[in-house]
Amino acid sequence: MKILVTGGAGFIGSALIRYLIKNTDNDVINLDKLTYASNLSSLDDIKESGRYRFENIDICNKNRLSEVFLDYRPDVVMHLAAESHVDNSIKAPNKFLKTNIIGTFNLLESSRLMIKDLKSDNKKFIFHHISTDEVYGDLNEDDEKFSEETPYAPSSPYSASKASSDHIVRAWFRTYDLPIIITNCSNNYGPYQFPEKLIPSTILKAINGKQISIYGNGQQIRDWLFVDDHVQALYKVATEGKVGETYNIGGNCEKRNIEVVEEICSLLDEIIPLKDASYHKQIKFVSDRPGHDQRYAINSSKISNQLGWEPKETFDSGIKKTVLWYLNNHNLFNKNIKI
Repeated sequence: MKILVTGGAGFIGSALIRYLIKNTDNDVINLDKLTYASNLSSLDDIKESGRYRFENIDICNKNRLSEVFLDYRPDVVMHLAAESHVDNSIKAPNKFLKTNIIGTFNLLESSRLMIKDLKSDNKKFIFHHISTDEVYGDLNEDDEKFSEETPYAPSSPYSASKASSDHIVRAWFRTYDLPIIITNCSNNYGPYQFPEKLIPSTILKAINGKQISIYGNGQQIRDWLFVDDHVQALYKVATEGKVGETYNIGGNCEKRNIEVVEEICSLLDEIIPLKDASYHKQIKFVSDRPGHDQRYAINSSKISNQLGWEPKETFDSGIKKTVLWYLNNHNLFNKNIKI
């Protein structure tokens, strides 16, 4: 197949492309705008493959998108391109609305028009929209986990823009018969994640002797999913999932934010101990951010029962791999990046 991946120079997108090139025979087209969070070096291992192509394109550029679809005629679109940092969405929501909503609309229209043009060829096609569990809002500690039937209740401009894009994708399925699948995942972590997110930020701040800031009391709960487990689930959904369905993908690993940070500090104390102190001393609680969700938790029973996917990494194994990777590769991140 020809698989078009949007946001393929980002954290999850690059992990997906590495998996596709190394573990399948598919051709991969990477569409990426190359924003501040993109990292083409994350694809160094596969960039010379004859089955890989890169196109530097903004998904908000409808004309360029149309050209790419006509040139490559992909069998599958795996749409990951998005503005995704909640703090940034609070400061500048317009970027999130433009990329996450209008960009998704442009991809849907390019897909629809391509299928219409190729209808006589009886071309099979899937538009796989990769979204987030944040569209569901948050849970209390005694609430049941998010399922595919959980009503949407987004809290931030980021999650609202992703919820909007989910609804638009479903509308193109109902109205135009565009073959779509949606996945909603929990918090990803692993190698190559941009250091604005909790886990890489904590690691890099710790080894640079900087304050590790924790919002509020640190009791917010997230379900953590190792990125390599996620991309294997994505490929299984794209190739074996049922058209029109939604699949939730979680790591079956709920952790409080403070627990995550403390586990990282303990690992660093063990691997590269400080002479006269512990990394835990760098932790400081700061004012909570507006609209901060209390708990996310994913029920992954549907993808498990129907497609046979289960996460392979425990949090202990995944976080150790992640910490070791950042210790060995922290030089990949520009020194001008604010840690």
